[in-house]
Amino acid sequence: MAITAAMVKELRERTGAGMMDCKKVLVEVNGDMDAAVKLMREKGMAKAAKKAGRVAAEGLVKTVVDGTKAAIVEVNSETDFVSKNESFVAFVENVAKHAIQSGAEDIEAFLNEPWFLDTEKTVETVQKEHIATIGENLSIRRFKVLNIGENAIAEYIHGGGKIGVLVEIAGAQGEEVIEAGRNIAMQVAATNPKYVSRDDVDQEFIDAETEILTTQALNEGKPADIVEKMIKGRVQKLLKEVCLLDQPYVKDDEMTVANYLKSVAPAAKIVNVVRYETGEGIEKAEENFAEEVAKQING
Repeated sequence: MAITAAMVKELRERTGAGMMDCKKVLVEVNGDMDAAVKLMREKGMAKAAKKAGRVAAEGLVKTVVDGTKAAIVEVNSETDFVSKNESFVAFVENVAKHAIQSGAEDIEAFLNEPWFLDTEKTVETVQKEHIATIGENLSIRRFKVLNIGENAIAEYIHGGGKIGVLVEIAGAQGEEVIEAGRNIAMQVAATNPKYVSRDDVDQEFIDAETEILTTQALNEGKPADIVEKMIKGRVQKLLKEVCLLDQPYVKDDEMTVANYLKSVAPAAKIVNVVRYETGEGIEKAEENFAEEVAKQING
């Protein structure tokens, strides 16, 4: 069968592969389009497997709110270039849309779920197809779904997707509450508090910090009989730093975050805070800008 330009174009649109590769595969399968797509996917997956060992520590965080649910996802790429790629951005948006419908409790189950846009494929299959199309390793790293019911939810994305935050507020509704939640989400993005309130602080954390602060005070030459009183003060100061509600509110440091929220809605209570930062905890490969550019050029 003669391979036409229209056939090559169709296969390219369906697979995202290069024009010459599409023509070569169409010749190989004698123009059978479905067989060509299948073969391209197979070749793409084999290609993707070779890339799977590369460190994916860039990428995007995306949030989505739909009715009584909210979701946040992190999808990693190898380079910052790809995180700005339209195809990658669209993929991350769809991963977030899938997450809000997901019943998975961990990432393994998530990857094995039928893809919401094409139930004949799994999420992992779609991820591998994008690896083959984009040309570098991608990884759906984590997700979180909140069943918010009638609670208010605020979402905030910082740095074009480098940090994402969800803040769920119970006890109050309305645009003012959501706006307050968004302001608090901005603070969470900036300060990365360890806890929402002092009620959330575990004793293990306090004991560990007390031991460190005590050692520091003794090393400073402070008398042992006053170290205990000093440490209580230092622990209280630390708690104001690591507990969101105790932090000075960034837009008005005369009040705490707790006081700010109360001023907007006295009955409002923060019940959930989720903060994802792209690549946090991943050991990134040391590369300079020129090397990254060269990698993109050389494929």
